Amino acid sequence: MQNMSDTAVPALRGISSMATRLVLADLIAAYMQRAVAPTVTIESVGGVDAARRVMADEPFDLVVLASDAIDKLEAAGKVLPGSRVDLVRSGVALAVRAGAPTPDIGSEAAVRQAVLAARNLSFSTGPSGVALAGLFERWGVADVLRERIVQAPPGVPVGTLVARGEVELGFQQLSELLHVEGITLLGPLPDAIQITTTFSAAVCTMASQPDVARDFIAFMASPEAAEAKKRQGMDPA
Repeated sequence: MQNMSDTAVPALRGISSMATRLVLADLIAAYMQRAVAPTVTIESVGGVDAARRVMADEPFDLVVLASDAIDKLEAAGKVLPGSRVDLVRSGVALAVRAGAPTPDIGSEAAVRQAVLAARNLSFSTGPSGVALAGLFERWGVADVLRERIVQAPPGVPVGTLVARGEVELGFQQLSELLHVEGITLLGPLPDAIQITTTFSAAVCTMASQPDVARDFIAFMASPEAAEAKKRQGMDPA
């Protein structure tokens, strides 16, 4: 199908956190197969940096971040009221370096034991990392782990640190670990302690073409987009 984006519809510009970069790439490719569709470019960076840039009025048409971050941007007047649309839900998984021993993570007690046995561990700076820190506090092991935690820099996948052997145990969104070479994916956190983040899209107040941005967001939330989300380890919201 011919893409008429160069002549029919101006390009859309967006920003997102790293957690959704792969599913967004799939969704953009599908969207641009339409007869009349814009070229869509979404820059994926650390979530904190993405929110900061939207707050600074950088001219984006849309933003994709964790739902609570979108709500804060709306409260600050940086995305259009009522434009938030939930896209995907993503859970946390664990990984070790390929070839390393694979600890049991089948229960909360087993995960706690694996965490305490690890030489060091890493998790992201996003909402899942905040929730993990709270879990360690609840377990009463935060002080013991403090010196063992290697904080992944914004925009650097935890899986990369695991693959390099810089950390022994890595926690991150399943979608971010699925395609990392050099790691063994242990599986998702048990249901009792699973951390699920909802990622949402919204139209920025600085958007040059808000209606087109709304159309793309509606496509990303449609049943047509469900297969791509599942392929990237996420569930439709």
